Parts: sequence; structure tokens; C-alpha cells
Amino acid sequence: MNNAVFKRWHVVHTWTSLICTAFLLLLCVTGLPLIFHHEIDHALGNAVEAPPMPAATPHVALDELARQARARRAGEVIQYLIWERDEPDSAMLVMAPRPDTHPDATQTLVSDVRTGQVLGQPPSRTLTFVLLKLHTDMFAGLPGKLFLGFMGLLFLASVISGVVVYGPLMRKLDFGEVRADRGRRIRWLDLHNLLGIATLVWVLVVGFTGVISTLADVVLQAWRNDQLAEMVAAYKDSPVVLPQASLDLAARNAKAAAPGMEPSFIAFPGTNFSSAHHYAFFMRGDTPLTANLLKPVLVDAVTGVVTDSRDLPWYVSAILIAKPLHFGDYAGLPLKLLWAVLDVLAIIVLGSGLYLWLARRKGRRERLRHLADSAMVK
Repeated sequence: MNNAVFKRWHVVHTWTSLICTAFLLLLCVTGLPLIFHHEIDHALGNAVEAPPMPAATPHVALDELARQARARRAGEVIQYLIWERDEPDSAMLVMAPRPDTHPDATQTLVSDVRTGQVLGQPPSRTLTFVLLKLHTDMFAGLPGKLFLGFMGLLFLASVISGVVVYGPLMRKLDFGEVRADRGRRIRWLDLHNLLGIATLVWVLVVGFTGVISTLADVVLQAWRNDQLAEMVAAYKDSPVVLPQASLDLAARNAKAAAPGMEPSFIAFPGTNFSSAHHYAFFMRGDTPLTANLLKPVLVDAVTGVVTDSRDLPWYVSAILIAKPLHFGDYAGLPLKLLWAVLDVLAIIVLGSGLYLWLARRKGRRERLRHLADSAMVK
């Protein structure tokens, strides 16, 4: 690589890094505790837990689960019924005044799936909620998500350009060498380069999955306008129906349409993930990967009959895979701990890069001042 090309790549690395560094530090600092959001919620008492019962205790009917939730919040409707894989004894029911109520105005109940009893209502403004909002959209909604996505693209550009300039910078040094006998700036430069190249694969994975995740709202709308519109074309412009079919009948039919899969969540008529006329069962597999690859099954909310079922398009599946990978939520605590260590190293890389730029500017100012003083003496 000739000197001119190297300088151009170095400029790209410097300025893409500088523009995105503050926001990347925000994402790394907020992302670190979010890796352990389940553990933090339980430790702070923000998680509603089901009481212990014998392992063979049967589950109550879904209709009874829904009935008790509606009784707790009379006059409201159920938007979603959600099961989390790591909480097998409970389910979450999202309640709202209307099916199309904005998520910020809904309330979530946690119910015991073995008794149907409403266990409680978890607080909405928890520490992990605030951290998640800062991490995903900085409390700015879709514009905030898209802005952070753009910062993520700049970050990926800074990583790729950093790899390009790494070779020429380190060709006279052994791999991983830190020149401890040189000045502080040189030591930090060597450490910055070492940690940057050591975490290269991880930052590319996390950066790329983060950029993809910022497009979730756009992708959902594209799915609604494309595949979901095709699946419910026969019900176009119909008003939102009051669900009449048994949830248990609908669930049995949904399982028959997707053998070997279980519901991850049910979207009720009139919500963003369904139509005005359907229960939308989003079915999942039983492995760490297939548990995140959902398959929608539409069930008529009046008759309980399955009307359509299709695999999600690739662009929706990409979002579903990206989010848990972004937070290291695929292989339990060991992967989470690894993600946390790499996150800390990424913070050091970002902080050292900012320090090196400031130290370089300071050195340049001092050299100019020295030249000016010398000229005045002459």
C-alpha cells in the first residue's frame, strides 16, 4: 500500500471513529447491563415470579387465563399473550383500552399458567427499561433508531478502515507487541491496536446485528404491507371483530398447522402483528436457533379455523436472529459473560481511540506553539 492510499484510509478511520464514538460509548455502556437484564430485574425485585409448584402441575385453559386477566382490568382488551422461554410457569398479557392502543399506553399483567391467577403487574419504568430505551432509540422513537443505525454503519466503516491501516502500522512490530518502554501515547496506541484486532470479529457481529435491529419497525411495516396483506386479503377493510372463538380451540388448530412448534405469542385482532379478524399465533421451535425463527399462523377469531400460515420472509427472520445474537442471548450465562468481557474491551478501544486523537491534537498545538516561539526569538 502506497503512502497516499494509506493516508486516505487513515483519514476514513479517524473521522468515522470520531463521529460515532460518543454514541458507541453510550451503546456499549448501556448494552453491558442489558446483557444481564433478566438477572438484574430479578435481583431488583422488578420481575413477577410464579410460586413453586410440583413440576407435573397441569396448565389452566387459555380461555381461563384470558378471563381472569380481563376481570382484573375490566373494560380493557388483550392485545398480546406472551410466553417467555425462561419463565415456563408464567405468561404475560398486554392489556389496553383498545386493540390499537400505542404500546406506551398499555399495561402488562403476569399470570400463573397453572392456575390462571394474575400474579401482578411489573413496574414499567425499571432500570433495564430506561437502559433499553437509551440503547435502542434514545427515547426518540423511530428517528432515534434510524440515527443509531447510521452511527452503527459509521462504526462498521471505522472497523474496516482500522483493519486496513493496522497492517502497515504494525509491520515492524510483532503481533500483539505493546512498547512499554515508549511514551504513554505510544503504549496506548499499541494497546488500542491490539484490543481492536483481538475483538474484530465480535465488534463486526455486534455492530452488524445492531444495525439490522434498528430497522425492526421498518421491517415490521414492510411485512404488514406485503405478506400479511396477502394472507388477510379476503378480510380487507373489515372492522375489528370481538374475539368469539375459544383460545384453546384456536391454539390446537394452530399447533396442527405447525407441527412440532409451540406458541411464542398470540396477537389479538386489531393489533400490529395481526389483522382485524384474526388471532395471529407466532409459533417457535425448541432449539436456541428455531426458538427465534417464528412462523405466523392466522386463525379466524370468530370460527377458530386456520385461514393461512406461511414462513416469515428472510428480512423478518434476519431481525429475529439478530436481536438475541446482539445481546449474547443464545447459550445461557457463559455466552453472556463472554459478551460482557468483550463489551468492556470495546469500551477501552473506543476510549483509547478518543484519547489518542486528543493527545495528537495537543501535540500538534504544542509543536506549532514551539515553532512560533522560535520564530519570535529569531
